This record gives sequence, structure tokens and C-alpha cells, in this order.
Amino acid sequence: MKGETSQVLKITQIKSSLRREKSQGLTLRALGLRKRHQTVLHKDTPEIRGMIKKVQHLVKVEVEEK
Repeated sequence: MKGETSQVLKITQIKSSLRREKSQGLTLRALGLRKRHQTVLHKDTPEIRGMIKKVQHLVKVEVEEK
């Protein structure tokens, strides 16, 4: 498929969403992160990259080849 990559992003929440903007907490929830040190895997898409950019100070991102 056009624009599809074989990379997987490993996203780990490193800081809490408490005392942050509500939209940042909602973005973490949309990524599937509920608590600190939880890790989720997502395909590398522009939508996911945009969500990561919004909460980049709260998460750690590692790129893994599929």
C-alpha cells in the first residue's frame, strides 16, 4: 500500500498526565496509555506521529523494524 511503512513504534509513558492540559491526557488515552511505565506498540503513521508530538514530553519513543 502507498505510504505504508514496516516500522513499529514502541511508546512508553514516562511521566504522569496529572496537572497537564486535558487534551494531553486524552491523547495519552487515545494512544492506549493508562499509567506510567506502560508500553504500547503502534504502526508508524502520520496520525500516530502527530499524537506523539503533542505529548512528546510525557513519553519515550523507540523505532523497531518489523
